[in-house]
Amino acid sequence: MAEKISIKNGKLVVPDEPIITYIEGDGTGPDIWLATKQVVEAAVEKAYAGKRKIEWLEVLAGEKAYQAVGEWLPQETIDKIREHVVAIKGPLTTPIGGGFRSLNVTLRQVLSLYACIRPVKWLQGTPSPVVHPEWVDIVIFRENTEDIYAGLEWECDDEAARQVRSFLNEKMSCDIPADAGIGIKYISRTATERIMRKALNYALDNKRKTVTIVHKGNIMKYTEGSFKNWCYELALREFREYVITEEELQVEGEKAREGKILVNDRITDNMLQQLLLRSREYDVLVAPNLNGDYLSDAAAAQVGGLGMAPGGNIGDYTAVFEATHGTAPKYAGQDKVNPGSLIMSAGMMLDYLGWHEAVWIMESAVEKTIIQKKVTYDLARQMRGAIKQKTSEFAEAVVNNM
Repeated sequence: MAEKISIKNGKLVVPDEPIITYIEGDGTGPDIWLATKQVVEAAVEKAYAGKRKIEWLEVLAGEKAYQAVGEWLPQETIDKIREHVVAIKGPLTTPIGGGFRSLNVTLRQVLSLYACIRPVKWLQGTPSPVVHPEWVDIVIFRENTEDIYAGLEWECDDEAARQVRSFLNEKMSCDIPADAGIGIKYISRTATERIMRKALNYALDNKRKTVTIVHKGNIMKYTEGSFKNWCYELALREFREYVITEEELQVEGEKAREGKILVNDRITDNMLQQLLLRSREYDVLVAPNLNGDYLSDAAAAQVGGLGMAPGGNIGDYTAVFEATHGTAPKYAGQDKVNPGSLIMSAGMMLDYLGWHEAVWIMESAVEKTIIQKKVTYDLARQMRGAIKQKTSEFAEAVVNNM
């Protein structure tokens, strides 16, 4: 009998038949969702022989919601996700330069999904533009609720922008031109500490050896510089027996690192270079919102692109797993695009449920399918001898490889 996931004594309680909400998504969302659902159900059946299964509950967002009820993100959808704790979603439409605000960002903020977690790891056989994609095995923890993504901005001609410019120029001795749009970037100690805490707990639970704070504190000293400082302070205050800083390591020597997590930091632009040149030296990255966005896409490019990049937005308990790419509306309904991102995100979801056997079966089957060169067009055009698959055909090949 299907039941809701619950929380008891600070932990998820997952029944054998959990009800999980899903958002199909816009554009190519329906295509990749159908493929993902097929793969997930097959992996769960293979792992547990009918003893476990998922009861799916659709909730509406994006174009489908607007057509049905005249709202892009109905309150009922938010309430249902909160009630059922875990959800998975396809890509949702976000206009550039105007229109409504990003639904993805809104979901993260209203549900307090403060950690955007992006594992980036190469699957054997996946084409890559770099010589050693196998060196990349990192997990990015991106703060999800603050920074410029808080949405505090005003168009240059708005009355609000004029008032902000006037205050800054007259009261704060700034020199902002009259034709400037205004945006506010803020970073708080509270949000910084909780994302660092989540990253360090992950590193401990998964035997990761390094946690790197990525920031632009040399320029933005009181936002990103504070982010760096607060991350270090949290690590030393709450995880003292488990960590050693790079500064301490230089004094105490390499032996002092044994059995401990190295906590260090890198300037954002340097980190982007480090990802390419010295990716083996990095393990877990923790960053403010915008930096984390850049790093996630740049790292994904090294292992096959966003089509193979999973992502999860996780709060204290509530979690929404999602495809990390856009809606690609020109390919909608063509059964063409790569469902890999959503499939791998579903793997993150199963891992969050504690269904590790199903995760291993699913990810091994995806990798085997890629090694066989049975891939969708985006990977096929980069592979000699590829057997180009439709979205649905790729899903069937994955299931057959289980």
